Amino acid sequence: MNNHYRAVSAEEAVSLVQSHHNIFIHSVAAPPLSLIEALVARACELQGVHIHHLHVEGNLPYFEEQYASSFRVNNLFTGANARKAVQEGRADYVPIFLSEVPNLFHKKLIPLDVAFLQLSPPDKHGYCSFGTSVDVSVAASKNARYIIAEINPKMPRTLGDGIIHISQVHKVVEVDRPLPQHILPAPTEVERKIGEFVAGIVEDGATLQMGIGVIPDAVLASLTSHKELGIHTEMFADGLIPLIERGIVTNEHKVKHRGRIVSGFVMGSQYLYDYIDDNPLIRMLEIDYVNDVDVIRQNPKVTAINSAIEVDLTGQVCADSIGTKIYSGVGGQMDFIRGASLSEGGKPIIALPSTTSKGESRITSILKQGAGVVTTRAHVHYVVTEYGVAYLYGKNLRDRAKQLIEIAHPAHRERLEREAKEILHYHW
Repeated sequence: MNNHYRAVSAEEAVSLVQSHHNIFIHSVAAPPLSLIEALVARACELQGVHIHHLHVEGNLPYFEEQYASSFRVNNLFTGANARKAVQEGRADYVPIFLSEVPNLFHKKLIPLDVAFLQLSPPDKHGYCSFGTSVDVSVAASKNARYIIAEINPKMPRTLGDGIIHISQVHKVVEVDRPLPQHILPAPTEVERKIGEFVAGIVEDGATLQMGIGVIPDAVLASLTSHKELGIHTEMFADGLIPLIERGIVTNEHKVKHRGRIVSGFVMGSQYLYDYIDDNPLIRMLEIDYVNDVDVIRQNPKVTAINSAIEVDLTGQVCADSIGTKIYSGVGGQMDFIRGASLSEGGKPIIALPSTTSKGESRITSILKQGAGVVTTRAHVHYVVTEYGVAYLYGKNLRDRAKQLIEIAHPAHRERLEREAKEILHYHW
């Protein structure tokens, strides 16, 4: 195989794209921004181009209203930069378990003409790395007719499934720029308390899954007295590194990939990107494997920590919308909630502040009209707020309501009790 390549301009590279093509964009911290900018510069000559991706960091001009006839974005997870377009009907959202997204490409339910990637430079054998995002991006590249890639020396070389030979790339553009960083603020007192309550549920020897955000980081910061933890997660951020360096995360009890951290993508600071570069401790694997319930359940004491927008008094979890307004996505929540519940000693956890930033209760008698149930009440085990832990598994609806009211904000408990009696007909 030829290890050499000829670099071209971004403008020449995107000339492969034609009207009505389906394009995949590399995920999260790996957006090929020069390709995106060159594509949007061609908007006047393109019609009906469909763009597909998970959350992608950065400025994405194809979401702007002026380009609506040229580009239609199909979001497999709705990030902050996509919400306005989705909520206004100029972009679409697909509710789907993250573990099943690769099948959309493999089965041609989303036929791909072009994959836009950002890769590390080829090694001496000609292989490039997908770096920070293996997730669904490898599956997309395998099923695209054409691959257009930025080669960026700032992209870390990660070990696992995310490799591609330079000879498989049809057009190469050289760039040299830092990856988008996601720096979290210090946790508030509410978030710190939630972290402490969740950490109290985590057992020594557990295998952890956590998402991105201040609450997962607050949990990690509260695990400093734990021992022999393992990591099998769809993603991780900076908060995990201190636990690795202090020997708290050892992965010694895991059944799948013992001694290694398994993840599908990362998002965080430059320190995190440097940490994963050529690090044999980290295995970046395809998401249909990482999030496979049958794989997850084999590890011991899988403790899955996920967030929610609201939880009703029966235990239904809304995590992708605020009423009818799409806010994020299904993601991997159900993959890990189910995997944790089937793991020996596993603990699926939903953690959320008791109120919104406007003071509205996130523990509600009924979900908002149009709200999406991501995790059903039959799947829920633990719900945690800054006021404590409600354990719902095996509990009847009346008992669930009582426990959830006890961890709601005190200002809302009396109203919730009244609504539980009047609307749901629960009496204690």
